[in-house]
Amino acid sequence: MTSKKTLWAFLLTLVLAMFLAACAGGSDESDSEDGGSTDEGGSEEATDDGAAAGGDLMLNVLSDASSLDPHGSNDVPSSNIQANLYETLVFQNADNEIEPLLAESWEPVDDTTWTFKLREDVTFHDGSAFNAEVVKANLDRVLDPEVASPRGFLYEMITEVNVVDEYTVEIKTEFPFAPLLAHLSHSGGGMISKEAIDADYAAMENGEEPGSVIAQQPVGTGFFKFESWTPGEEVVLSNNEEHWDGGAQVDTVTFRVVPESGTRVAELETGNAHIIDPLQPNEVSRVDSLPDASAQIQGSTSLSYLGFNVEKEPFNNEQVRQAISMAVDKASIIEGIYDGYGVEAVGPIPPGVFGFDDSIEPIEYNMDEAKALLEEAGFADGFSTSIWTNDNPQRMDMAVLVQEALAELNIEVEIEVMEFGSFLDETAAGNHDMFILGWSTPTADADYATYALFHSSQVGAPGNRSFLADEEVDSLLDQGRQETDQDARAEIYSQLQERLVEVAPMVYIHHQEYLTGVSDRVSGFSTLPNGLYQLKDVTISE
Repeated sequence: MTSKKTLWAFLLTLVLAMFLAACAGGSDESDSEDGGSTDEGGSEEATDDGAAAGGDLMLNVLSDASSLDPHGSNDVPSSNIQANLYETLVFQNADNEIEPLLAESWEPVDDTTWTFKLREDVTFHDGSAFNAEVVKANLDRVLDPEVASPRGFLYEMITEVNVVDEYTVEIKTEFPFAPLLAHLSHSGGGMISKEAIDADYAAMENGEEPGSVIAQQPVGTGFFKFESWTPGEEVVLSNNEEHWDGGAQVDTVTFRVVPESGTRVAELETGNAHIIDPLQPNEVSRVDSLPDASAQIQGSTSLSYLGFNVEKEPFNNEQVRQAISMAVDKASIIEGIYDGYGVEAVGPIPPGVFGFDDSIEPIEYNMDEAKALLEEAGFADGFSTSIWTNDNPQRMDMAVLVQEALAELNIEVEIEVMEFGSFLDETAAGNHDMFILGWSTPTADADYATYALFHSSQVGAPGNRSFLADEEVDSLLDQGRQETDQDARAEIYSQLQERLVEVAPMVYIHHQEYLTGVSDRVSGFSTLPNGLYQLKDVTISE
């Protein structure tokens, strides 16, 4: 049997190789849901593999979406639903190759200008047409400071979006931006009906918050369309039979929120759930032993981390942050909490992502040096603080291990577990001391892996919940996204990683593997390295 580490290494090597090939050709964090009763009827036709089309797909997930507006959130639970409601101009597949989606073709006119030829057979769920005017309305909206999209950083290099004709759009950027196509494949570039955008702006004029209309009545072009959302309980989507590519195979998909891991597994075992996510590492063997279900393991482009609010004392002291980094035993966390699924993080950029440098020397675990450094910083007697996390079991267990480790430094830590939406709101507002969270890099490029997390312009909801403002970091981040030579970019990101290890705005803990439990009745399901479910071709057998 292939070992987990061998499989992980193979997947990372494959992802990196395909990504580099795509570049040469011009090419949150994971939370989950809940299951319910399975509807075995409604099958009217058979797929090529003999599985029946139709039926109601039930997913048990840990966390609810924070928003169904693709411009209004930046977390994986929301993205997983949005990616089924909305479509982007292009699609980045599991090998990080860019494929056509709503755009049939594209070409660079010069270093800062691209033209995209759009599909002419696409309509939104509300019946309105998809065209160049819609593309312009969407990109203008995500860049509108009044909307204040947490995903604006993806497209802030865009200076103009011009309608050439009904199905041709031109995008101009401030500078040559190598990963533009990858950014346009991100779910933050999901296309919303222009009628919905107009209605949302009208609501804003009446004093409503941005996204108040779109988040409640999302209208995209996706192979599923919105049916209902009961916050904290479930989101229900139904098959879009009018989809330009034929729609999905199942009749409905329900993302049901089930916070308790044991309940999720029990629902899979009894057949009341078809897919559960996340599967806890210590549950993998149990699920694999079930007669009619198994565990799926997918290497990821994610990072788990312990972040510091560097604006608050004593975390505004670099030595304090370094000392705590030395006190965290990453290997013990991976083995003890994740059962060995994943690899230790050196810095924020995962292996397999462009810009990763395996020569970077991390802050190593050394409790004696941590004590000495904390004493040098003037905190030999320690201090009292807190760690915030959401109701993710591994993150809660990680908080306990960190709490125990920091007690050896005379640091008294209180752990507070919060509902995911509140957790995001409060950390975005800077009300925390330390926090545990994750970040996924769906574009497989170092810009996404680092810019939102560390640039001073991105503090709060966009990603920089450490509130870091470091001139050298900002400068390297700006250089990295403007450099077109890939070798030069790689060197910039190598320098950036060295600086981020030194500044230590967070403890870079590990790059996890996505673990899901899947019924044997389900065919066609997969998870991309960015954590997004692929549901279009899912079928349920009798």
